[in-house]
Amino acid sequence: MNLRIPIYIVSKGRPDSRLTSKALEEMGVDYSIVVEEQEFDDYAAVIDEKKIIILDKKYQRDYETFDKLRDSKSKGPGPARNFVWDHSIESGAKWHWVMDDNLRGFYRLNKNQKHKSKSGGIFKAMEDFVLRYSNIAMAGPNYNCFAKQRQKLPAFIANTRIYSCNLIRNDTPFRWRGRYNEDTDLSLRMLKAGWATIQFNAFLQNKMVTQALKGGNTKEFYEKEGTNPKSTMLANMHPDVTRVVHKFGRTHHHVDYRPFKNNNPRLKKNIKIKKFVDNYGMNLKKIPPIKRAA
Repeated sequence: MNLRIPIYIVSKGRPDSRLTSKALEEMGVDYSIVVEEQEFDDYAAVIDEKKIIILDKKYQRDYETFDKLRDSKSKGPGPARNFVWDHSIESGAKWHWVMDDNLRGFYRLNKNQKHKSKSGGIFKAMEDFVLRYSNIAMAGPNYNCFAKQRQKLPAFIANTRIYSCNLIRNDTPFRWRGRYNEDTDLSLRMLKAGWATIQFNAFLQNKMVTQALKGGNTKEFYEKEGTNPKSTMLANMHPDVTRVVHKFGRTHHHVDYRPFKNNNPRLKKNIKIKKFVDNYGMNLKKIPPIKRAA
């Protein structure tokens, strides 16, 4: 599958694990990975240098953290995500993908069965879907853990948050901000401005759970301070729809997306939906079981 939209991974402190990079390479999907200058050699030792882009430090200096701590600690992945946004525009792209660096793989959910994707067909399908509409600002696959095979799920949900694997329209008047929960903040600002978002259940990302992988935000934030600051920040950003809750042994945020239920995706003029299933070259194949030593 030749994808028309560039894919970027933003990464820090994870040249050894590089889960998303490995997943995309297994699928034969091209990508670029954005890293900080001091880590270039570490990543270049395990990834083709042609795929590596060094983050412009200006984006770190100018980033809006939405708190008063400024440079006293890491600003998270937001600066790199803003750099990616502008980099894709400069390359002539109208959309871009930006992915976290801790995605272990991607799946297709079909007829209540999850199948690991070995090609970029799932990305092409999501791209073609959003390009039919005039008012979708962002889209992406749901988390694997949130889509249960025992449940009856729609192929997608409109107007909710998009996490970790974001397909973003470049000409929308937004940029990433906030030291934490920048995915949810961006989703909410888009929805409040009247744009639509699409979260796919038909296509899933296998995201590592928070604090399970060394490096990234785990080292910069969660090992030291837990999840309370990030939930509190989001509640301060969007008090009209967000509240702080405590469940599963730690602090979380809860967002009410019901006010945006009428942000209906609008088909572009002259778009005709074909009445057949396009599997984008994907074929279901059985993989022999792994033989384990006795």
